[in-house]
This record gives sequence, C-alpha cells and structure tokens, in this order.
Amino acid sequence: MCAGAQTESTRPRTFAVVPPAERLHSVNLLLEALPGVDRRRLLSQCEIVDVAFAEVLYAPPGELDHAYFPIDSFISLIMPIDADCSLEVGLVGNEGMFGIPLALGVNASPMRAVVQGAGSALRIDTAAFRRELARTPALRRCIERYVSVHVSQLAQTAGCTRFHLVEARLARWLLMTQDRAHARSFHATQEFLALMLGVRRVGVTKAASALQQRDLIRYSRGNVTVLDRRGLKAASCGCYDADRSSYDRILG
Repeated sequence: MCAGAQTESTRPRTFAVVPPAERLHSVNLLLEALPGVDRRRLLSQCEIVDVAFAEVLYAPPGELDHAYFPIDSFISLIMPIDADCSLEVGLVGNEGMFGIPLALGVNASPMRAVVQGAGSALRIDTAAFRRELARTPALRRCIERYVSVHVSQLAQTAGCTRFHLVEARLARWLLMTQDRAHARSFHATQEFLALMLGVRRVGVTKAASALQQRDLIRYSRGNVTVLDRRGLKAASCGCYDADRSSYDRILG
C-alpha cells in the first residue's frame, strides 16, 4: 500500500505546556522504574505537553530536538519507504519513549513520529536528556534495556508484515493499540489502518469486516471498540504475545 503523509498533519504545532508537578495524573512506566531521586531530577527537566491526533512530532531528516515519554497518549512510528509509500513499524505508549537515537549519540531518526492517540506526554530537550543520561547510571540501564526491547519488536514487526495474513495482523495491531489507549474504544481511520498494515483500503475493509462479523470489534466511521479481547487475541498472530513476552522478559 502506498499511503503517504496526506493522512498526517504537517502544519506547525503549538504545544500546550503545563509543569509536571501541576497535573501528573498518570505515569510513564519507563520513568516510573527509576529510583525516586533519579526520577524526580529527570522530571524536573521535563515539561508536560498536550499532543493531538495525527500531529507530527518528528519527520526525517530533521534533527531531534526532544525525547518524548508518553503518559496517556501514544505515538506511531512510521518508516518512509519512498516518496509515496510508508509503513508503520511500531507504537509507543506509556511503556516507552520516542527518541532512542539520542541515547545512542545520533541526532536524527529514520522514522516519522505521529500521534496516534491524543493526550499528554513528558518532553525533555536533547541537551537535558543527554546530561541526565551521562550523570544517571540507572537511567542509562533503563534506556539500554528498552532499546533491546524496541529492536526485538521492530524485527518481530518485519517478520509479521512479510508472513502473516492481514486479518491476523489487524487483530494484533488493535490489541497493541488498546494496550496503549487503556480503553475499549479508540480512533483509527481506514486510511491510517491501510498505512499501518501496508495494504490497500479494500484489504482493511475486508479484514475489519471479518473481525466485526465475529463480534470481536465494532468499527464505524473511524471509531473502533473492542468487544471481545480474548477472541481478538485468538484471531491475532503469535507476534502480539511475542512482543509482550520480550517486554516482560527484559523490562518486567
């Protein structure tokens, strides 16, 4: 499927910024794993930003100005294939972060970062993030483990895209999205689903209809409701459980 940036807003983004101490109503699990002193020092360098659905947080080949730690938002990682084709290769929710290259000494990413679930995120600028990495061994260890999980999941996604049927891949993606949305219902347009799966819209329609006919989901006008999570897991390929296992094994 050749689906491009026409489904994503590329207009300049004005963020609503609120000091973390004033409304930290949820957590980022990656940061929550840090010792209290280290976590508080890092949070003092962060700001909370509100991000909107389809907003582009980063597009290559630009420089990465910030790292993002989602709280109740989630971010789609999209690999541009050529001028007209793109493919989603990952999702980041409050279990992780966007900005891994910064921890590896690189100032750019090959992937676009697009908000798939609106909400809030902790944002820290590049210089402050690298200072905290240099002074905080616990943060370095945490990020290194997350990098290992991320690489494993990217490899899993590559194999899944190549070998598994669209219906099973859609079920997997819906489960992954529900995990990060922390809700039974969320927004997912046909255009974005086609981009995510790398298929034509007719393929998305067929796969979503099959899941809906089995009363696993309800899908209408870009809104998805998971009706039977257990049944959806049964319809998914084994990649969903493999992703969860790699996270639990390495990050607990």
